[in-house]
Amino acid sequence: MERLLRRLRRKEVIYTLLAVGLALGAAVAWVGYRYVSRPAIMTVAVGPGDGVEAKVLNAFAQALREQDKDVRLTVVPVDDVRASATALQDKRVDLALVRPDVMLPVNGLTVAVLREEAIILLAPTASGIEEVPNLSGKRLGVVTRHEADLPALELMLRQYDLAPPAVTLVPLAQNGVEEALRAKRVDAVAVVAAPVSQEAAAVLRAVAAAANRKVTVIPVDEAEAIALRTPALGEVTIPPGGLGGRPRQPEEEVKSVGISYRLMARADLDRGPVSKVAQHLFQLRSRIARDVPAVNLMKAPDTDTATSAALPNHQGAIDYFNREQLSFMDRYGDLVWMVLFFGGSLTSGLAWLARLFVRKRRELVDEVLDRLMCILSEARETSDPAALENLAVEVDRLVTHAIRYARHRTTGTRTTTALILAIDSARAAIADRRIQIEGAARRGAEPRARRAAIS
Repeated sequence: MERLLRRLRRKEVIYTLLAVGLALGAAVAWVGYRYVSRPAIMTVAVGPGDGVEAKVLNAFAQALREQDKDVRLTVVPVDDVRASATALQDKRVDLALVRPDVMLPVNGLTVAVLREEAIILLAPTASGIEEVPNLSGKRLGVVTRHEADLPALELMLRQYDLAPPAVTLVPLAQNGVEEALRAKRVDAVAVVAAPVSQEAAAVLRAVAAAANRKVTVIPVDEAEAIALRTPALGEVTIPPGGLGGRPRQPEEEVKSVGISYRLMARADLDRGPVSKVAQHLFQLRSRIARDVPAVNLMKAPDTDTATSAALPNHQGAIDYFNREQLSFMDRYGDLVWMVLFFGGSLTSGLAWLARLFVRKRRELVDEVLDRLMCILSEARETSDPAALENLAVEVDRLVTHAIRYARHRTTGTRTTTALILAIDSARAAIADRRIQIEGAARRGAEPRARRAAIS
């Protein structure tokens, strides 16, 4: 009987371990789901904090939070674009605002071009300056909006062997352009700005006011060669009327040298989150434009030579622009199928174990029933009162174990009925046999008593 009890307890331990294992499996699955579905949080360095691009990226981060997108941006303000590029190169951030002609991080890949500016050269038509070589020996007023504007202009002039002192560069404030031209302190004006921006239009108006509305937009015919020589710069086309004005300026398409403000990501970042950043940045453009209209100057980087260009694009951005974004199954399909395969095998194994334990359970109950049937037979055959007493004690033990077993497990009605019938039958057999033995003993005692009385 003790052996039966030990087997029952061992089975309880196994069931408990199985339940704990299933609970742990469910917990691991839930944690895995939460891990996969949680938003990706990325940091972006932006400088200066009051710049147009900083406003764009702050508005973008706010829009991502408002619309509960699957990526989040944490904006890290820094002093300037050099500091933001350094932060990206040092892997202190995931993304950064970069101006390549100031500093190009060795691990930076383009996600989007937030703004592209051009070196715009303007001169009064009366000056006779119609192309860059005509600036030789002239005084060029420079409206600087960024400390790197002047080095970019000098780089362009060196292509024509016109670096100072061949051309005299005169720093100007935007509101001092008209007065400088009227006073003959400068012969032409240069400004680095987006062709369709208010800054470029303001400088054009100042030159037009000083030149009786007769302005020449000077083309940079060697812009392509400059871009090939210095990949941080690019070739920009100013469309007819791109600068505005009356009459429109320029009258025809004009080429120039351009600089860009780019959102760059670390090359070692996973392509999935970067693809989402590019997707949401362009899809939320109209939402961002409500707060920062300058986002309308944003454009996708050139994807023709996306990975082999001097300023290559991040593979995640390429996925978005080429409509090749990886779905959940593309990214995790192999893992899902492996989980399903091994999960199916595990489930089959658990089902087999469950059937095995159910069979063992039935076997244990059958052993109790078999023992009760044996007690029934032994009780009817024995003539020893002491043996009957031992059988009665054993039945009581079996009843105790059966009650304990039924308490901790769901026992079928048929099994319970069989146990009750077997226990009642065994007890009845013991009681009947005890009566028979006691009756036989009394009948044998009466003749002996009569013989003793006669003698």
